[in-house]
Amino acid sequence: MSDVLSELRDAILRGEYAPRQRLIETELAERFSTSRFVLRNAFTKLATEGLVELQPNRGARVREVSLDEAIEITELRRAIEGLIAARAAERVTEDEVAALRALGEEMQSAVGRADMLRYSDLNAQLHSRVRAIARHTSASRIIEQLHGQMVRHQFRLSLMPGRPFTSLPEHLAIIDAIAARDPVAAEEAMRAHLTSVLAALNNFTAFGTPSSPSSALPR
Repeated sequence: MSDVLSELRDAILRGEYAPRQRLIETELAERFSTSRFVLRNAFTKLATEGLVELQPNRGARVREVSLDEAIEITELRRAIEGLIAARAAERVTEDEVAALRALGEEMQSAVGRADMLRYSDLNAQLHSRVRAIARHTSASRIIEQLHGQMVRHQFRLSLMPGRPFTSLPEHLAIIDAIAARDPVAAEEAMRAHLTSVLAALNNFTAFGTPSSPSSALPR
């Protein structure tokens, strides 16, 4: 069941199934070469992760996260990822510093090329790398679950006019603080970045809704 669970989770996170789209058991059983019993167990697990909602007598569908909920999730992320950044600054190795620096250079290059989809992917890689460096299992597990619920809104963020030019310096400040092994500065830089994300989310009503990630998100 674990392979089916992870494959279905990844498909949802890549945007292959849109918010509120019904998950048809017969189609998924054929796609993943599995039984409907295994699929139902996977649905139950994904429901606990906030990716799927189960409807009585109607089966499962991809859960849509409202903008208000996305803001609440980001508020949680700000507190937890601040802790993670501080821990990463305390534990980072020389090799990990080099990898972070290289990632920062890639992010600068993507913004310079106006490759916003690549920048969005590198953004996710940076946050994931910081979690790996921190080696804080419980905090990472919580953030990964919250991230799964935010994919659609993160995609929208990546397409906001001028947003990468705001977030790039914030990401570079996080890298600099962790590389300097300064946990206070690292936590402040991460919290400042996510405060900026909150401000951007609050501006979504003025920005409008770009196309679904199902056709464009490179995952």
